[in-house]
Amino acid sequence: MNLSRRHALAALGALAAAPWARAADDAAWPARPIRLVLPYAAGGPTDVAARALGARMSQELGQQILVDNRVGASGNIACDVVARAAPDGYTALYHSSGFTISPALYQKLPYDPLRDFTPVSMTSVIPAVIMVSKQLPINSIQELVAHLKAHPGQLSFGTGGVGNITHLAIALFLQRLGLEAIHVPYKGTAPAMIDLIGGRLAFMLDAMSTGLPYIQDGRVRAVALTSAERSPLLPQVPTLDETVMPGFIAPTWQGILLPARVPMAVVRRFNAAIAVAVHDPAMRAQFASQGVQLESSTPEQFAAYIQAETARWAKAVQAAGIVPE
Repeated sequence: MNLSRRHALAALGALAAAPWARAADDAAWPARPIRLVLPYAAGGPTDVAARALGARMSQELGQQILVDNRVGASGNIACDVVARAAPDGYTALYHSSGFTISPALYQKLPYDPLRDFTPVSMTSVIPAVIMVSKQLPINSIQELVAHLKAHPGQLSFGTGGVGNITHLAIALFLQRLGLEAIHVPYKGTAPAMIDLIGGRLAFMLDAMSTGLPYIQDGRVRAVALTSAERSPLLPQVPTLDETVMPGFIAPTWQGILLPARVPMAVVRRFNAAIAVAVHDPAMRAQFASQGVQLESSTPEQFAAYIQAETARWAKAVQAAGIVPE
């Protein structure tokens, strides 16, 4: 009697582990709300994008996507939360370019950015823009380069902090062209912008979505974009690629990742929902007016992009002379 019961339990266990049983579970996903962990504060530009896309994806998936802001440690807290989550598709990470920068800034992370996550899709690309103080006689990127050459180590540039993409992209720019400037790190680009407007900084780089209002109202002057093409919002502003740095393309990006070992059927379903959201005409119009280009990718494309960006920013950290913590 006991032997038969053990056989029955063993058979049930084998059935639960069978491929067709797992496929049935995957097909039922999502059966409850999904937590979208975000390493940025509520109300910021990345948070706004995550919530808008999450709401649209909720319509497609039939379950709520709830944004969970986990700020701190340059995004590492949020990443660790997702890396340790169950690989069932109910906890996801909404991150940006910082995801590929952290590995070069920290000697030891509590997670492995390449092994502990499953890339799902990119969600947006945002050109970054180099802006100069209107108090300087500079009207183009060529004039900025000439001014830096004529005054080596005298002009200052502001960033969102040491190791921030606004720092590393400028570090590559300076290294590539053999230029020198004084780095002034801030706790975010907002205070740096105040000092750029006030003439206490010579130049800075920031996401176009953040800098656009100040450019449009004439408080700062845009001289170059880091995107592959010019923006329809700033058609007169050239790219670095077409002017002083051929081949240099370094926009900021946002995307969604899941923990490693999430069933591929879940990854594909999540990916399809993202594609629907970012190609929604209303969504695209809403974000295009802010300089944000919504776009999707396959999981494989996103994985390859993350690997390439991780290698690129590791070189930028070296160029900036940053010693990993």
